[in-house]
Amino acid sequence: MMKQRKIPMRTCVVTKEKCEKKDLIRIVRTPEGNIEIDLTGKKNGRGAYLKKDIEVFKLAKQKKILDRIFEMNVSDELFNELNDLLK
Repeated sequence: MMKQRKIPMRTCVVTKEKCEKKDLIRIVRTPEGNIEIDLTGKKNGRGAYLKKDIEVFKLAKQKKILDRIFEMNVSDELFNELNDLLK
């Protein structure tokens, strides 16, 4: 019998629900201070996970949740990129 692999779980910073890593998008503040979408999940820096859901992105933008986590302004461009990813 094969040992079942552990499924990596992460918490969405907006909804606070635990989800499988594949159902989330990682946003990262790089050591250089750039905020990027990390599709590999392996970039260096401070990461935050968002559920792959337009409503969650909207909420994150409205409540400036990412601004608070990364302690800097997150550009509208990032949110536009996130929305494009779901299309």
